[in-house]
Amino acid sequence: MFEIHSNPRANIKNDVLSGITVALALVPEAVAFAFVAGVEPLVGLYAAFMVGLITAAIGGRPGMISGATGALAVVMVDLVATHGVEYLFATVVLMGIIQITAGVLRLGKFIRMVPYPVMLGFVNGLAIVIFLAQLQNFKMPGTESGSTWMSGSGLWILLGLVGLTMAIIHFLPRFTKAIPSSLAAIIIVSGLVIGFDIDVHTVGDIASIAGGFPEFSIPSVPFSLDTFWIILPYAFILAAIGLIESLLTMTLIDELTETRGQGNRECIGQGSANVITGFFGGMGGCAMIGQSMININSGGRGRLSGISAALFLLAFILFASSLIEMIPLAALVGVMFIVVIGTFEWSSFRILSKIPSADAFVLILVSAVTVATDLAVAVVVGVIVSALVFAWQTAKRMEADSQINTNGSKVYTLHGPLFFGSIHCFKDLFDPRNDPDDVIVDFVNTRVYDHSGLEAIDNLAERYSNAGKTLHIRHLSQECRLLLSNAGNLVEVNVIEDPNYHIADNRLE
Repeated sequence: MFEIHSNPRANIKNDVLSGITVALALVPEAVAFAFVAGVEPLVGLYAAFMVGLITAAIGGRPGMISGATGALAVVMVDLVATHGVEYLFATVVLMGIIQITAGVLRLGKFIRMVPYPVMLGFVNGLAIVIFLAQLQNFKMPGTESGSTWMSGSGLWILLGLVGLTMAIIHFLPRFTKAIPSSLAAIIIVSGLVIGFDIDVHTVGDIASIAGGFPEFSIPSVPFSLDTFWIILPYAFILAAIGLIESLLTMTLIDELTETRGQGNRECIGQGSANVITGFFGGMGGCAMIGQSMININSGGRGRLSGISAALFLLAFILFASSLIEMIPLAALVGVMFIVVIGTFEWSSFRILSKIPSADAFVLILVSAVTVATDLAVAVVVGVIVSALVFAWQTAKRMEADSQINTNGSKVYTLHGPLFFGSIHCFKDLFDPRNDPDDVIVDFVNTRVYDHSGLEAIDNLAERYSNAGKTLHIRHLSQECRLLLSNAGNLVEVNVIEDPNYHIADNRLE
């Protein structure tokens, strides 16, 4: 998905230079995501600074960049519109507490359960959500619910500036990579708007940016159960989305750098960052795929890269806030459209006809659920559907070879896992009525995984007993023996044989 050609070893020079580059690239996206969430740009910038600084210092993945993200912003917008920004700050604090709890309970390891089609659907759905959020900028301001689309010269000017921004971002790297192309595009487009006095909406038209340090403040919300029940659903969803996106990003960086991050530590680091951010007027955040890739490609591998990026961002806010207010919204829209194009996995169209139909369905399903609801629900749905598909396909692999040995006994040699999904196939393999009086069932090539499998063995033994025939069960794994022991009187199988079984290497003596 991504290629890098940088020194795999972290050093101070690379980390600091990469931090400067990332800080410059963080500004336009933090402002744009703040608009998506319906809050002032400074709220997004504060989140980018504080979340980026704290996660870089104590998180579980050196080199990963965190900040305000679109995945969280699209969930926050409803909360802000309904209850106000102070409820958002309280939600971010609770979100952080939930994430810390997830880290303490060591839930980060479960990211390995996310299949690749779900990851593709996750990325594609995120891109679509960000794209749809930008369409609000093409509606007339001041109209009821912003339902009237722009038209005439205003629309053409907006489209022209958006197109120019995207063109600069796309073509500039072919000539120079000394400055992030997104930042260069914003500077050029802003210069044209200011120089030619083009009548377009700017960041300053939405809200004034005060370039000061974040100030500590307890969220001004009623401390009551009603407030808790209002913010809890949002906090849980935001916490889940933040952890999922961060852990998926961490997995990607692990592959690129051939190192391994610490998922549970990242949960605790991100949660701590969000708790603090909520008390300092930030919108919260999580890992940013785009900025993390910029950092890795620029040579940033250590914690200093993320720390320096956050500190440079703060310096930029303090001494250049007036410049941010002059940025035209069209430039931000162009930046976000490029983010959409870069985030969407276009190869998924090409591989849809080449991968199993179930995987293609999961990919499309996750993308659709992401757009209809949110990323956390989409990933959970995708994992559940993938697990059910796997269980169904695995259940069909229960087979048996049968033969009559020299003693006249019929021997069934099983192949495949025995669990809740395969018990029906297991039952159909045997014919107690027509089998000889002595039957042997050999489990050397199979495993029993759950209580349903134990019950199936018990029922099989009962069927042969009722038919007046002798059943021998051989080579049950030690795990299955333990399950039978734990089941106690729930399962009454007394036909287990073969004292020479060896589970370690599946060989017989």
